[in-house]
Amino acid sequence: MYDVCVIGAGVVGASIARELSKYRLKTILLEKAEDVSQGSSKANSGIVHGGYSAKHGTLKGDLSAEGNRRYTALNEELHFGFRRTGSLVLGFNEEDEQAIEALYANGKENNAEGLEIISGAEVREMEPNVSTDVRLALYCASAGVTSPYELVIALVENAIHNGVELRLNAEVTAIEPGDPFIVHSTAGEVEASFVVNAGGVFSDRIAEMVGARDFTILPRKGEYVLFERGYGKLVRTVVFQTPSAKGKGILVTSTFHGNLMIGPNAEDTASRDAVDTTEEALREIIETARRSVPSFDLRKVITNFSGLRATSDRKDFIIEESSVPRFINVAGIESPGLTSSPVIAERTVEIAKRAGLSLVPNRAFDPLRRAIIVPKSLPPEEVERRLKLDSSSPERLVCRCEQVSEREILDAMARGIPVTTTDAVKRRTRAGMGQCQGNFCRSRVKALLARELGKEPSEIRVRANELATANRPKRIFFFNLAKEGDNRDLAGAGAGGTGGGD
Repeated sequence: MYDVCVIGAGVVGASIARELSKYRLKTILLEKAEDVSQGSSKANSGIVHGGYSAKHGTLKGDLSAEGNRRYTALNEELHFGFRRTGSLVLGFNEEDEQAIEALYANGKENNAEGLEIISGAEVREMEPNVSTDVRLALYCASAGVTSPYELVIALVENAIHNGVELRLNAEVTAIEPGDPFIVHSTAGEVEASFVVNAGGVFSDRIAEMVGARDFTILPRKGEYVLFERGYGKLVRTVVFQTPSAKGKGILVTSTFHGNLMIGPNAEDTASRDAVDTTEEALREIIETARRSVPSFDLRKVITNFSGLRATSDRKDFIIEESSVPRFINVAGIESPGLTSSPVIAERTVEIAKRAGLSLVPNRAFDPLRRAIIVPKSLPPEEVERRLKLDSSSPERLVCRCEQVSEREILDAMARGIPVTTTDAVKRRTRAGMGQCQGNFCRSRVKALLARELGKEPSEIRVRANELATANRPKRIFFFNLAKEGDNRDLAGAGAGGTGGGD
């Protein structure tokens, strides 16, 4: 029997599992997918917010600034990738100016750090490629960017290292209340004294299994456009517009690994699996982003994607012991959930303690986890030499664009989380994330996985969810937009923009 069963291996469930591993507990983490970080945590902006946007007095407002302050130390322990870039909220008119002043005041109440209202001239000195129409901006020096799926992978690897059990392909189908709870899943039954529901867009349905559904999740889809690596140099900070009722708006940012990214929009949806993208939405994102940064080149787009946000009808985080004793709901965790996740985990464990969970420190707890990705810039002749090495050589390059070696992939496979798809390798090593989007290396990755897993290459799947790229507009769509003259015609376009889910 387990002391705690955590349902959902996104950033919240992973953070809670790692926090629990600091104590002498028998903890299990259940995830319905074939890998961790397959929901909102995989497909979001990766922004570590400063803490100024969430309304003061809400859980979002209370936890986001403190969560932001945890990231430097957390990255020093887990090496998932984080840097402070600062952020800007651009203002174009008097209405925006009032919104920026309100954000500044709210941020001060939330104890956000590094806030300053700066002039349009100062904005353009900081960001030469922003629109000349910008009159002022809210600058937040403490904001940053991270790689969200690498964070989740790092958290789970470290939790496993410290004694947590992970069970994948374990969709929860029923829960019998009692002492213990009996959690039924597609990977078998689990008995546990405490259950933590971190089920993302499905968290209300999981709560309903024990009669503790007093909230509803209203899924909201956000779509993104990703440009080639290195093009993120177009901006130095995370560039926002003033937020709307649905979120923080369309942003322009560099990812942690240096890709330019724009998005997301926000579309309420009845589906909890809707991860398609549409040409109509992508046009909206492009037009709105050009209001901030007019000059990005659509010919440098390499892919587009979408993700779902677990918006709740309470319009705030839900972190509480439910009406069923020892069943803890951690739900409605949308933006700034990624930012707040370290503090959400601490608060959840404290709630469990108050509900009777005995917390004896694990004196063997090891907070450290080695990085998988090591930045490298091999000269072309060395790349070609290592591509031609025998397949038995660990130094043989498997991915040309991102210069990923066989050794790095084998390392990623030996860290406790089963790695069985080419996308799982991609999230850990970036093999397949380059300009060719896996056209060169996917067959090599499949062959390596097949060899290590004792399978045929034809048995190796690309991704855990084969619907993940369904109905996705191809790169030719963006090339055609560029040919149509959108680089010129959309430069003056403007629209509100919605979204956000990091």
